[in-house]
Amino acid sequence: MKKNLLTLLALVFALAFTLAACGEKNSDTNGAAASVAPSAAATAAATAAPAKEVTLKVGATAVPHAEILEYIKDKLAKDGVKLEVKVFTDYVLPNVQVAEKQLDANFFQHVPYLDQQNKDRNFGLVKVTGVHIEPFGIYAGKTKKLEELKDGATVAIPNDPSNAGRALALLEKAGLIKLKDGVGISGTVKDIVENKKNLKVRELEAAMLPRVLGEVDIATINTNYALEAKLVPTKDALYIEDKNSPYVNILVSRADNKDSEAMQKLVKALQSEEVKKFINDKYQGAVVPAF
Repeated sequence: MKKNLLTLLALVFALAFTLAACGEKNSDTNGAAASVAPSAAATAAATAAPAKEVTLKVGATAVPHAEILEYIKDKLAKDGVKLEVKVFTDYVLPNVQVAEKQLDANFFQHVPYLDQQNKDRNFGLVKVTGVHIEPFGIYAGKTKKLEELKDGATVAIPNDPSNAGRALALLEKAGLIKLKDGVGISGTVKDIVENKKNLKVRELEAAMLPRVLGEVDIATINTNYALEAKLVPTKDALYIEDKNSPYVNILVSRADNKDSEAMQKLVKALQSEEVKKFINDKYQGAVVPAF
């Protein structure tokens, strides 16, 4: 009986030792797992792929639009946006290529021109934001002063409807012609009701106007093309729009990408204090920030 009791006690002690040993092993195992987990998480975080850089392709006329975009390239790169600027010398292709998704956006036009293009070509493009104003001016060709214009003098204006209307409105404001009441910036040559000097209006591609100054008496020229031709609007223009002009130059895109994160980063960069200072310092009033 005594022997059986001792055997039983030995078995109990052995079982207790085994259980204790197992518990200690499990504790060690759990501890090891706990210590490994943070290390694995840290490794995963360290090896996570960086945010993918997004490319934005934007069409622009050379001056000042492309210059402004080039100025903000580095800032956008730090925000994960690679800006590719494609320079155009006309006002038609930039809208065509945005509509066809060859470009993400363009920066060269004002709202009246965009509205006309959407109406004529059914583009469906949209304004993203306004950036600056380029006061439209009348420049000397063969005639150096407006008061020296002779009877039958030739005046060159842009041939696209929105800029032609703008040019005619400016000629009216300068006292050279009178337009039919109510036509405003939508006026055409047919709307001229008074032309005391019998001015001959010649409609040409906007980009061509600085090149024909030697062939005409005066020309109305968009500021971007004037700047490209090394003309200083505030100095060289015989007559110029004031700073209250409604023709704000805008960033344009499609409706499907207008609110994308990359596009909004572009908007933020374009409307920064740095860009405002850049415009004021570089263009000296020939280009005026509109934000």
